[in-house]
Amino acid sequence: MHCTACVSKIEEALSSISGVSKVEVDLSSKRAIINGDANPDLLIGAVKKAGYNSLIINDQFEKNNKPNAPRPSPVRELFPLFLIFSYITIFSLIINRSSFQLDNFMYDFMGLFYIIFSFFKFLDYYNFPASFAMYDPVAKVVPLYGWLYPFIETALGLFFILRFQLFISLIASIIILGVTTVGVTRSLLGKSKIQCACLGTALKLPMTKATLIENSIMITMAFWMLLNNSF
Repeated sequence: MHCTACVSKIEEALSSISGVSKVEVDLSSKRAIINGDANPDLLIGAVKKAGYNSLIINDQFEKNNKPNAPRPSPVRELFPLFLIFSYITIFSLIINRSSFQLDNFMYDFMGLFYIIFSFFKFLDYYNFPASFAMYDPVAKVVPLYGWLYPFIETALGLFFILRFQLFISLIASIIILGVTTVGVTRSLLGKSKIQCACLGTALKLPMTKATLIENSIMITMAFWMLLNNSF
């Protein structure tokens, strides 16, 4: 089990068993908490049928062995995201160090953003579309969009860095990231515990407000460029 698609698949398999009243599958710990009086053998069989191996841990064992470590803070959980943003900012400044212009800095920032984020999606390309479809409205309806999304990001990144078709790239960024932001907002309001696919499935990032901020920064930059005719 290594992505939110796996979580959904296992939850569906377990929920179909008679006697199961509630199922909660945690991706980070790779455990499922099941309420009810279902036959343990049926539970194991359902998970195996879904394509995964499992074992039963009873309540007493869970109480005696469950670690009491506190849940990591949001800052610690999202440290990889903050680190990548720092690197993008620093390298954008370095690229424009000789004659700094805000417009060029923003284009380089957006270009590096797309290139780096698409790279992480390609690391686990096979599982990315399913994770992305958990919250992106278009990917939910059109699965092919999830498969094409990393390529779209790569293309937009190259366009910004090479200063090619900037107007189209800015409009595309607003539309694409705007749609994703709608999905992220719905997930946050619904308090859905799903994995953010912004860095693919290689890094297990939770869907949090930081994800919303990340998209908002890019959308704001795109609007800024359009309003100032910086293309």
